[in-house]
Amino acid sequence: MIVTFLIHLGWFALLVLCQALLFNNIHIFGCATPFIYLYLIIKFNADTSRYALLLWGFALGLAVDIFENTPGINASATLLLAMTRPGLLRLFTPRDSADNFTPGINSMGSGLFIRYTLLSLLVHQTAFITLLTFSFTDPLTMLVRIISNTLLTILCFWGIEKVRT
Repeated sequence: MIVTFLIHLGWFALLVLCQALLFNNIHIFGCATPFIYLYLIIKFNADTSRYALLLWGFALGLAVDIFENTPGINASATLLLAMTRPGLLRLFTPRDSADNFTPGINSMGSGLFIRYTLLSLLVHQTAFITLLTFSFTDPLTMLVRIISNTLLTILCFWGIEKVRT
């Protein structure tokens, strides 16, 4: 249990630093930014308690908020992702799968993992972009940002998964 916590803490520090120092400076065509720090929430074991997910999600979002100077926007969107993650994971896992599996390309297959990640990131990005703009005056721009951020983040997650296997 302690070893698992330390591994998650190491991933937490690595992903927050990468997000703050590198990925926040990437703006492809002025609208697409990868949100690599969400990889930690996506990759928690299936049997992780909802309370642990909520605590990790809030801490992760708050840490990114501190670096980005966005008052609570990342924390609230990441908290929403952590809250909906168990239900989303249940949609894409077979009924006979073990309770303690880790979502990934190896355990779920490429198609299911990409669909699970896509839906999870759409939930996060919709909340994030809506809270960031706090206006529906330009819904087309919001939709383009949601989709481009989601697709770029999925591409980064896919790359991380391929390197880790």
